[in-house]
Amino acid sequence: MSTDLDLFDYRPITEREPLIWPGGKRVAFYIGLNIEHFYVDLPGTATYEGTTALTPDSLNYGWRDYGPRVGVWRQIKLLDKHGVKASALLNSDVVDRYPQIIAAGRERGWAWLGHGASNSHLFTGLERADEEGKLRDVLATIERGTGVKPRGWMGPGLIETFHTPELLAEQGVEYVLDWTNDDQPYRTNVPGLLSLPYSVELNDIGVFVSKGLTGPDFVRMVKDQVDQLHEDAADGSGRVFALALHPFVTGQAFRAPYLDQALDYVVNHPGVWTATSDEIVDHYLSVTG
Repeated sequence: MSTDLDLFDYRPITEREPLIWPGGKRVAFYIGLNIEHFYVDLPGTATYEGTTALTPDSLNYGWRDYGPRVGVWRQIKLLDKHGVKASALLNSDVVDRYPQIIAAGRERGWAWLGHGASNSHLFTGLERADEEGKLRDVLATIERGTGVKPRGWMGPGLIETFHTPELLAEQGVEYVLDWTNDDQPYRTNVPGLLSLPYSVELNDIGVFVSKGLTGPDFVRMVKDQVDQLHEDAADGSGRVFALALHPFVTGQAFRAPYLDQALDYVVNHPGVWTATSDEIVDHYLSVTG
């Protein structure tokens, strides 16, 4: 069987009303910082697929575990340097396992988005009632830990079921990042639920792990992205630039200088508004009614 998706309609970017960001900026920029937990006996993001069937998979687990132990703190230092508040895509399992990260984010006023319980458990193959309960637990745990009920959501691995958008909206979530198909926010056909741009292309896992590109490649891609989006928005239709980061990837010491260079270029670009995902959604709603 083949299924057409009815979550959103086709509306090309050439047929939309102008979208102006604060201060007349053309590009809204946010950092999607993935704060995740993995289990040692379950598959997950891997730098080497040859050991993923082993328990424990110490090679891949240790690589990922570098993130909360070391990498995220290096990234936080860079974000602070450039005045960027992260939009934290948060596994709820992080709340009780890495409370120091939660405290650091609360101190800095990060936006908090739900990102499942862990990145070892994908939202797939779930019955509606089971998924509803899991979503409720994730959102409640994040609210308990951060003091904020998440307004946004990204599924682990960007995975949803056909019920996920409706269930999220029923629980007060206002926007999702899973559908990486646009340069602007747009309303889905689920009342009250937006889709906000995210990226699988400018995502450090894709750039460095999947494609094997280098730090200078990454800097060039970031510069090209913001410059092209800025040019595209010359007609008064603003764009969103989402940069997806993982502490176990761009938190590595040898990649940090290139993340530093990339951030320096973007946040100092005269046409860029640096924001959180929540702030972008608030402005979009305020100007589109």
